[in-house]
Amino acid sequence: MISLKNISWKAPDAGFSLHDVSLTIPDNTYAVLMGSTGCGKTSLLEIICGLRHPSQGQIFLDGRDVTFLEPRERRIGYVPQDLALFPGRRVKAQLSFALQMRGLSDETLIQQLAEDLRITHILERLPEQLSGGEKQRVALARALAAQPRVLLLDEPLSALDESTREDAMTLLRTLQSKHTLTVLHVTHSSSEADALGQLRLRLDHGQIVSA
Repeated sequence: MISLKNISWKAPDAGFSLHDVSLTIPDNTYAVLMGSTGCGKTSLLEIICGLRHPSQGQIFLDGRDVTFLEPRERRIGYVPQDLALFPGRRVKAQLSFALQMRGLSDETLIQQLAEDLRITHILERLPEQLSGGEKQRVALARALAAQPRVLLLDEPLSALDESTREDAMTLLRTLQSKHTLTVLHVTHSSSEADALGQLRLRLDHGQIVSA
């Protein structure tokens, strides 16, 4: 499902670069990517989803070359570290956003995602009225509203306490199976990698190695 071939990219004002990165993540696989802080894990996710463009190499999703496609054309859901919820939008409007970008409206899908993510009771709240765990579930629901084939998660559980994290890991496993997703999940946590990763990868000195 996800295939990178010889991807290279250099941060304009940072001390790291990606060089000749190649990897393959099979369809419907939960892959975990680890690596030291500042090694380029977030940049690699942004390259896959189209927020950055590599200086060389190709990105294939489901066999299709998407290297130069816009993010909205890639059928990728992305949850960044800061979750990037819109401050002035209520939860229901957050979920509707991905559909609106595609010129669609689907109340049934929004309701189903709200039930799956256990957020039906907070659909009319603003982000500042939500707990950390609630914000995380809203960000996941918004990413899934676009009905992606691929889900990219950048340290999605790092701000959660231990008990909430365990519940969130169970939820991620359930969502991945129900929606038949290929997932690439960035984390520093060995326990997350052990619990979730069907495929474990590490980014080291700008290249992918087995974890």
